[in-house]
Amino acid sequence: MTDPDPLGSRSLTGHEEDLLACAASLLPSGARHPTMNPAHAMVVGTASGSRLTDVSGNEYIDYLLGSGPMLLGHAHPAVTEAVSERLRMGGSYLLVSEPTIELAVKLVEHVPCAERVCLTSTGSEAVMHALRLARAFRGRDKVLKFEGGYHGQGDCVLMSNQWTRTPADFPTPVPNSLGIPHSAETEVLVAPFNDLAATTALIERWEDDLGTVIVEPMQRTIPPVAGFLEGLRDLTARTGIPLVFDEVVTGFRLGLGGAQSHYGVTPDLCALSKSISAGFPLAAVCGRGDILELAEGYRKLTGGYVSLTGTYSGNPVSCAAACAAIEVLEGEGVYDAMYAIGNRLRIGLESLFADRGITVRVSGEAPAFEVWFTDIDLVDFRSTLAADQALSARFASGLFERGVLKAHEKFFLSLAHTDEDVDLTLEACAGDIDAL
Repeated sequence: MTDPDPLGSRSLTGHEEDLLACAASLLPSGARHPTMNPAHAMVVGTASGSRLTDVSGNEYIDYLLGSGPMLLGHAHPAVTEAVSERLRMGGSYLLVSEPTIELAVKLVEHVPCAERVCLTSTGSEAVMHALRLARAFRGRDKVLKFEGGYHGQGDCVLMSNQWTRTPADFPTPVPNSLGIPHSAETEVLVAPFNDLAATTALIERWEDDLGTVIVEPMQRTIPPVAGFLEGLRDLTARTGIPLVFDEVVTGFRLGLGGAQSHYGVTPDLCALSKSISAGFPLAAVCGRGDILELAEGYRKLTGGYVSLTGTYSGNPVSCAAACAAIEVLEGEGVYDAMYAIGNRLRIGLESLFADRGITVRVSGEAPAFEVWFTDIDLVDFRSTLAADQALSARFASGLFERGVLKAHEKFFLSLAHTDEDVDLTLEACAGDIDAL
């Protein structure tokens, strides 16, 4: 692994500098930088296993993993072989193909809520489709979400997410982007995550108007407290409000059955993406057959139809990648090994900070967690606001300069990460912590 000078920037070739300048002039956000530091903008050259290399040849242990999808690691042989073979048969048909059916069978087999499946291309689309189905089934418009939860780029859910600077009083939503119609705000209610009493009061007050409740079962890296998801499930079942789990991050990452298996709570619908397709554009809505029935094609003529179509929905190449990835994940001991590596890194980080007298909270689960610079237990979005964000940014920047790449809000683990990776990461973290 290249060891850049921790007191300076990594070494860039003229070629990468030219590419970054071109990106800055043509792309609205330029080249993305994982640490929130513009000086760390980079152009990826190659990636394999747990390592990523920029076009200047700087190599990094990768815990960003494309924001999570590379659960198997980069360029896994089983996936690259399946994709190469499928590409020779054509890239897109609109019509259903064998990999599409095979994937649907796998999703119904492994995902507890899945009786039927609708495929699409992105997590944002999957969430949008799940909400449309739930609202249609319920015959109501309002959506209840939880403050700090991220559900993609749809207008009605791009509100009160983890980037909200000034929260409003519950249940008022805070738009996280310009360009969202004010009318969308009137259809969203916001509740505090992990607060069942407050959520119950909101649902009971707005029961007649609510079309659905959507939640990340592990909100970002905040796990549910005991009884919260169970209580939410009981409450929505009693009121007849469809419960949607956004498992774009947790689906297949926390296990073959996702968070709903991990935590033992089954929703009515769930949105999947990221980890099911090894980085290829793919997402799915899974859920109850009587709800998914609303998307049946014959309803276009008879009425009562929910439109979920897309040109690339069920793309055969992406589905082939997903089938290959799931087959790997079905292997004996696969998740045990990943959890062991993730827990070793978590415990090692906690020990490093404790030895240096720095108080942190490491929250999440072994396959996805984050270090928070705070002495407050993290149970909801507002508890994260007490964390030292500037120190967190310095920590991420220091790791980057020492050859460790992580998302600005979490460490993602993959099957490709090894004990050697953890040793090198902890060594980099020790130096980074000492320099904070």
